[in-house]
Amino acid sequence: LRTVSTTGLLAVGVSLAIMLGGIDLIAGAMIACSGVLVVVSMERAGLPMIVAIAIGVVLGVIVGLINGSLVAYSGIHPFVVTLAMQSILRGAAYLLAGGMPVPLYVNDVFPKIGTGSLWGVPLPAVYMLVVFFLYYMLLNKTRLGRHIYAVGGNATAAEFSGINVKKVKIFVWTVSGILAAIAGIVLSARLSSGQPSTSLGAETDAIAASVLGGTSMYGGTGSAGGVLIGVLIIGIISNGLTLLHVDSNWQYVAKGIIILLAVYFDMMKVRKKGRA
Repeated sequence: LRTVSTTGLLAVGVSLAIMLGGIDLIAGAMIACSGVLVVVSMERAGLPMIVAIAIGVVLGVIVGLINGSLVAYSGIHPFVVTLAMQSILRGAAYLLAGGMPVPLYVNDVFPKIGTGSLWGVPLPAVYMLVVFFLYYMLLNKTRLGRHIYAVGGNATAAEFSGINVKKVKIFVWTVSGILAAIAGIVLSARLSSGQPSTSLGAETDAIAASVLGGTSMYGGTGSAGGVLIGVLIIGIISNGLTLLHVDSNWQYVAKGIIILLAVYFDMMKVRKKGRA
């Protein structure tokens, strides 16, 4: 659970974007940038831990707002917007860190955010489960959740129904940015350092977990429980391959095949539903 907690936090935001028929590719770069920013704020700028963490979360808010606004108002495809932002964030992480990992020495409380436990359950897993509960409540118990399904199913019809499609898009990509930033803060706490090169390809795991969990790449379909199951499946597969001493490069190949198969079966399901 501790290992998959990062993927779980990312998968919630990514699955929301996929439910709108889009994508979010900033996950790994945001983890690196927010983690480095928080550690640098404490280690080099001497800021209190709470202030440093707040700065990291604000970074997620700002980046998410920019992504959402560009997707909503510019007409640029989310793939292009988030791919560009991914490059910007990764570069910013290296610039902030000076190209090297930044170890944390000045604060011995911050690491406990990533290494502590609550009633025997690792804190990162607790954060993940709380986020998934809120995700479930959003999708199933709120008007905004119904709007997300509606926009993902047919944005034009949703707009004619009186739904503010642009606000929904901005909300979704902002949430995704915040969750990626939080994942970065938790991971930097676990590592007691800011790592500009960390989490390369983390967005791949998040996308794979979302699609395996039943989130349709065509939009309009998805559930919190399904995504959580997808996260656990990806975690079990990765852990199993590691225990079998499978080369890490082959693990990337396996995850790519999993994504292709999941999308293919999703496509077949959509076509069958259309014929019906």
